[in-house]
Amino acid sequence: MAPENCSFSRTKEEEEEEEENVAVIFGVTGLVGREIAKRLSSKPRWKIFGIARNPEIKPTNNGKIYTFISCDLLNPSETRQKLSPLQEIVTHAFWVTWSGEFPLDTDECCEQNSRMMANALGAILPNARRLKHFSLQTGMKHYVSLRDPLFQTLCYYSEECPRARSGRNFYYALEDLLHEKLSGNNTLWSVHRPGLLLGSSTRTLYNFMGTLCVYGAICKYLNLPFVFGGTRECWEESYIDGSDSRLVAEQHIYAATSGKVSEKGEAFNAVNGFRFSWKELWPQIGKKLGVQVTETEMFNEGFWYEREMAEKNRVWDEIVEKERLARTEVGDLANWRFMDMLFRCPFKLLGTRDKADRLGFKRRFRTLDSILHWIDVMRDEKLIPHTRDRPPFV
Repeated sequence: MAPENCSFSRTKEEEEEEEENVAVIFGVTGLVGREIAKRLSSKPRWKIFGIARNPEIKPTNNGKIYTFISCDLLNPSETRQKLSPLQEIVTHAFWVTWSGEFPLDTDECCEQNSRMMANALGAILPNARRLKHFSLQTGMKHYVSLRDPLFQTLCYYSEECPRARSGRNFYYALEDLLHEKLSGNNTLWSVHRPGLLLGSSTRTLYNFMGTLCVYGAICKYLNLPFVFGGTRECWEESYIDGSDSRLVAEQHIYAATSGKVSEKGEAFNAVNGFRFSWKELWPQIGKKLGVQVTETEMFNEGFWYEREMAEKNRVWDEIVEKERLARTEVGDLANWRFMDMLFRCPFKLLGTRDKADRLGFKRRFRTLDSILHWIDVMRDEKLIPHTRDRPPFV
């Protein structure tokens, strides 16, 4: 029998385990999820769990960066079974996933995305005594409605702008759900709203870099001109902010760990910080991709990517085979309809970043530099071909 003055003390290993930060990244295979995992893995005393329905087509971590958990978040019993073991150890959660099965601004889209988050919260919240911060990613579409584009009167949106008065936006549903579920405990949460995300992923529905690079590779392979198909306004004016996925990931982590966020539900735009027009960038992008760029053919308002590229799937298969690339299909990287939507957007989506600056987060990128960087990354990952750069105009 132990003496009365004997107290049970934890071992050093147990104390260290208690102090370890444990991150759960929902959407770890996406543009930003991958970058959050990379950055946290380079920091001491972090253990990382990555959640997604399917693993990456070309894994980059080899089990060294994070522990992958395959989980269908729309299945409540599967979510509870696979994620509830994390509830007592998780310290930081990052929600950088969404379901695009239904059109945006519809009741079905709101319901499905809310159900995914509700299932996840139901699995990790009951005994999440160590959870310090929940970081939610939405987007600049927070400020507008697809149902009433003519109502948009602002060009530059700050976090204080009210919600769009018409239409359904699943971003609102997710914020409201967090407000409800986290109001009664000490967990802080923040919201991050990027613009056009720039990064590398084979598991992202709206993947601009993947679409751009597949298009460039097909143009080069078939000796076609590299055309911007969209409206003249989108071509000549600053219409959207670029958001490098490295910057967005770092902002998530900064808000979650710096101690600077003190109010629940604080929102921050997550944008590169430098304005651009596609007319300025297009020649340099073409040069990097090694394709034909001519002043007379660069812009073509009648060019639609979904129509022009619809029959090019077999061409991509030939490129993958010839260049010995990672085995992907066009749909793993490219979304032609998204490119048409982006370059024909009926309203501007430009955000201020004053609030992030005031928070102390100063990272900025020039969007052209971001695009050129991610082309190199995709080449290194053998997702797209290496090619010699051409002059900006031929």
